[in-house]
Amino acid sequence: MSGQLVVAQDLPWPPSVGDFYPPNVAGPWVTKFSIMIWIAVALLIIFFVAAYRKPKLVPGKGQWAAEAVYGLVRDNIAREQMGNAGIRFAPYLTVLFSFILLTNIFSIVPGLQISPNSHIAFPIVLAAISYVMYNYVGVRKHGLGKYLKQSLILPGVPWPMHFLLIPIEFLQNFVVRPVTLALRLFANMFAGHLLLLVFTVGGFVMLGSSSIFVQVTSVFSFAMAIVMAFFEALVAVLQAYVFVTLSANYIGTSLADEH
Repeated sequence: MSGQLVVAQDLPWPPSVGDFYPPNVAGPWVTKFSIMIWIAVALLIIFFVAAYRKPKLVPGKGQWAAEAVYGLVRDNIAREQMGNAGIRFAPYLTVLFSFILLTNIFSIVPGLQISPNSHIAFPIVLAAISYVMYNYVGVRKHGLGKYLKQSLILPGVPWPMHFLLIPIEFLQNFVVRPVTLALRLFANMFAGHLLLLVFTVGGFVMLGSSSIFVQVTSVFSFAMAIVMAFFEALVAVLQAYVFVTLSANYIGTSLADEH
């Protein structure tokens, strides 16, 4: 498809960042993203309620799948990051992992084809929940004064160095942590969505070209779109795991008796 044809059809070319997001369904409060969030919540509730409604000693497929997810988070994330104290946080971390994983997988589901986490608003909310969680449990265990002291003051450092280190520790523990937690998830999911669109749209653009050579080349663009879809599925799992692992690590750090 030539540039003149694209302009003639009133299509945005080249597309802007806003063109990569779906339009609102019914005003700014009912969007495709919000609908997908509610779908994810409903699916998770149905899945876990159905899996544990009648638990058996020899689990069926649904119970086995639910126990496998919980066991993965409990043993490989919560216990690894916090020791036995992390077991009580395993339900929260399991829900967080399942929710992020499912909404990430939406990016390769036909008809949905985008993850809500590719919009910065949703990773910010998830990071804010973990931020409140690890600060709350830290203050609850140590008290506000001791928690701030452990978070900001490094032991064994000459006191003049604290004028430099306290602002750095404050930024690291109370600003950088939640910001990077949100940005990491957002950036990876948005980049994956962008790559899928580039190869898919590029394939259609080349297929509509007047050049036979360019039309044939479109096959490689479509092939790369398929490859990137599988890669996006891998990234979806990895980013859910990384987000929850870092959240568990931050909770464990806030509970620790030493810096």
